[in-house]
Amino acid sequence: MSTSKLDAVYRSILITKFFTKGWGKPENLRRLFEFRKVVSNRDECFKLVEKDYPVTITKEQNLSDCRLLEGYFVTPMERHLPGIVPKIAQKAHFQMLLPNHWPESSCKPVCLHLAGTGDHYFWRRRNLMVKPLLKEAGIGGIILENPFYGLRKPTDQVRSSLHNVSDIFVMGGCLILESLVLFHWCERNGLGPLGVTGLSMGGHMASLAATNWPKPLVLVPCLSWSTASAVFLQGVMSHSINWDLLEDQYLSDGTYREKLSKMVTIVDEAFLAGKKFAQTYSQRMDTQTEDPIVKTVNLEPNYPVDITFKEKTISKIKEKRKVPIENESFAQKENLNEKLKILLEEEKISQKLYDKLTSDEKFELDSQDIEIINKLTEAKIREVLLKCKVETKCDVPKPNSTDSKTESKILTSNTVSEEIIDKPKPERKSWNVSDLTSDLWVNLPFMKSSGKKIDIGKIHWRDREALQFMRGIMDECTHLSNFSVPFDTSLIIAVCAKHDAYVPREDVGALEEIWPGVEVRYVDAGHVSAYILHQSLFRSCIREAFERSKKKWKDGQHIE
Repeated sequence: MSTSKLDAVYRSILITKFFTKGWGKPENLRRLFEFRKVVSNRDECFKLVEKDYPVTITKEQNLSDCRLLEGYFVTPMERHLPGIVPKIAQKAHFQMLLPNHWPESSCKPVCLHLAGTGDHYFWRRRNLMVKPLLKEAGIGGIILENPFYGLRKPTDQVRSSLHNVSDIFVMGGCLILESLVLFHWCERNGLGPLGVTGLSMGGHMASLAATNWPKPLVLVPCLSWSTASAVFLQGVMSHSINWDLLEDQYLSDGTYREKLSKMVTIVDEAFLAGKKFAQTYSQRMDTQTEDPIVKTVNLEPNYPVDITFKEKTISKIKEKRKVPIENESFAQKENLNEKLKILLEEEKISQKLYDKLTSDEKFELDSQDIEIINKLTEAKIREVLLKCKVETKCDVPKPNSTDSKTESKILTSNTVSEEIIDKPKPERKSWNVSDLTSDLWVNLPFMKSSGKKIDIGKIHWRDREALQFMRGIMDECTHLSNFSVPFDTSLIIAVCAKHDAYVPREDVGALEEIWPGVEVRYVDAGHVSAYILHQSLFRSCIREAFERSKKKWKDGQHIE
């Protein structure tokens, strides 16, 4: 499915950058990973917030069209992980709008609205979602201020530019527990049925919050999907991250590699092949003393493996990197080398270029090299790459997938651009989307399906480690398969954009598989255009989901 050009253009004109200070303190990440195992279990998480958790109402006002309340409470996150939430973000501010007269005295529906990226304060959600829902369907609304946003934004933070990767996990943990506080408070005040919704990041946070309420709950996540890893590694948001900074920080502090990386796993099968190969190859290199031909690995679904390469393994790889991987066409490495040379001669690929392509070091291609590659067809490039494999590269297919698209992804990596850059190359090259989307992050060129021009960037096994770590921690803390399934998935209506360039859906778990019974609807738009043009559709889905709840449940009891 094609992605929206508007999404890419819109993101390119924004100056907001994310994770400008790096990963965050290793100790904070360790505590968050451990806490994730608690909040991902509904029974355990529900115990963290008592039913009478204190909430303070600071303002109550009767307006002509609604009743307005404002209040706050201290985030439960501070109780369970002291010091991890910035002081200014510890007080959770919210605003609530209720109808002056409920259409039905026995039914007082209220929906919690969580903020998307850049949605500071209350006014946007109040005017675009809460007030219209109040007028159209008599559904009350709670608007909760995100940690790190609006009244809860650290004074040294610029706009929505979160300082650390860990901040996104702090935000998620806070919102999960704070949603429980507000659900309890609504029940104490006789309000219900209850629901939660949000757009973009708010939709994903709403999904996480819904997993931990042990009762029927309406959920309408809009413009979100199953994990945040694809957003930051594959979507247009990846352009707003300083990958060089994250890479340098990851490598300079051994804690990230030696301890934290072992606490996380990449969830989706499309990336299990790379992890399995890394672990299996490490074990082979540790135990073998001869110089064997390395064979491809058979994968078993959901095999738990470590995502990091080991230092000693890499040193051995460098010593033996000329050993080819065995395949059916070239069972003997002598035959492989001989036929590979013939192929390279036919395509006029020089020995110098071949050495670059098969090197495990960082490399750059000069204009002459690029011109040679640009003349090759995509099929021929795939053929060359298949035969250029050395032991630091692996051709492990995605489980249960044999299509050409998957094969192409497995053989791809590095930077792709629409045009060759003739100007002098900088000392360091910024990461690009295509740097981050290769299944195995191998050191080989990648041709776009358009077959146009190529610009090869620098990439090294160390860089790939940092990328694997990013994917691992994002999946660990945000992938819905790591959390409980919501109490009643029939009350969930997810709305997605077909051409969403912010929230890619390829190669990550599908909501229908993770939450059987969920309904997913699509709008023929990109992320930005859907946000602008389809607010009424989002509201209609919320109304419909509340109608379902009303017909199916009463006071938490199933209606026969």
